[in-house]
Amino acid sequence: MNKKSLVGILLASVMSISIMSGCGAAKSGDASKKYIIACDSKYAPFSFEENAKYKGIDVEVLEAIAKEEKFEYDLKPMDFNGIIPGLTSNQLDGAIAGMSITDERKQSLDFSEGYFVSGLSLVVNKDNTTVNGVNDLKGKSASLKKGTAGAKFAEDNKDKYGLNLSYFDDSPSMFQAVENKNNDFLLEDYPVIAYKIKVDPNSKLKIAGEKLTNVDYGFAVKKGQNADLLKKFNEGLKKIKTNGEYDKIVDQYIAK
Repeated sequence: MNKKSLVGILLASVMSISIMSGCGAAKSGDASKKYIIACDSKYAPFSFEENAKYKGIDVEVLEAIAKEEKFEYDLKPMDFNGIIPGLTSNQLDGAIAGMSITDERKQSLDFSEGYFVSGLSLVVNKDNTTVNGVNDLKGKSASLKKGTAGAKFAEDNKDKYGLNLSYFDDSPSMFQAVENKNNDFLLEDYPVIAYKIKVDPNSKLKIAGEKLTNVDYGFAVKKGQNADLLKKFNEGLKKIKTNGEYDKIVDQYIAK
C-alpha cells in the first residue's frame, strides 16, 4: 500500500466518523427539544397559581402526558387573549388553556382530540332575579373575558339582544364586575364557574338556566406546525385515559 493510498483511507475514515457524529448530535438535539407551552394564568380549575406553583386540570394533564411521551417543556402562564397571537407568531409551540375547538380558530390553529367536554353558562349576581336564561338578556350589560367563547357568543348576539359589552383581561376581573353589579351577567365555561362557586364561600354569583352550548377543549399549535407535539399529546392523552390518571386529575377539581 503506497503513502497516497494510506492517506486516502485515513481521510475517508475521519470523514465517516465526523458524519456519524453529526448524525448522532442531530438526533440528540431533536430528542432534547424543550417546548414552550402556554396556559391561562388565571383559569381555575384548569390553571391557577397556588403557593407560587401552577396547578389545575390543564397543568396536570399536560404534565402527565409529557411524562408518558417523554418530552420536556417550559410552562408559560399568560393572559388568554395573548395565547393565540403567541402561537401564530411562533413565540409558543403549543397551548393548553381551556381553549374551545371552533371552526374560526381552526383557520389559524391545529387542535388535538378534545381532552375535556365543556359548555357555556350564563352567570348573574345572586341578587339578580330578572335574568333566568338567554331569553332575559334584552338590553342587558355583559362582562366578558377577551378572546373567549363567551365573548364570541355575546358579540354574535349583541344586536339580537341589544347587549352592552365590557371586556376584561382575566376571569377574576370579569367575575368582580358582576359581583359588584357593574354588569348584569357574564358568560363563562361551566366547569370554571361551577368550581369557583363551589370553593369560594364569598362568591356572589349564581348560574342562570341551562348551558348555552356544549364544546370540546383542545390542545393547540400553530396551523401546519409542531405536528410532532400534537401527535405526542394525542397519544399521551389516550394513555392517561386508559391507565386512570386522567380521571384521577379531573376528579380532584370537578365532582361527578
